[in-house]
Amino acid sequence: QVQLVESGGGLVQPGGSLKLSCQASEIIFKNYAVNWYRQAPGLKREFVAVVYKTEATNYADSVKGRFTVSRDNSRNTSYLQMSSLKSEDTAVYYCNAFRTWGASREDYWGPGTQVTVSS
Repeated sequence: QVQLVESGGGLVQPGGSLKLSCQASEIIFKNYAVNWYRQAPGLKREFVAVVYKTEATNYADSVKGRFTVSRDNSRNTSYLQMSSLKSEDTAVYYCNAFRTWGASREDYWGPGTQVTVSS
């Protein structure tokens, strides 16, 4: 069955860096784009970044210039490199592999990994 697993979360000081991974199994990974989302308690889930099949990327304004999303199809993995971290970046981070055709959409989600930015 399809599985996405995030890893790399943890506690980091403000200004620090952290690299998250999202590894997929049982899908043809190269056929899917990968979104990264985050959600803090009591807040709405928000978009963070996306890497498309073409390796084109897009970012939320709040993380632009600090985060870099990438993919390695040979490892079925997407990465989210986070730098210059702020307390506002504290959240559970989720990856979402998806593909679309016409009006249809297919999604798979990981269980999330906690990122805490605190001194």
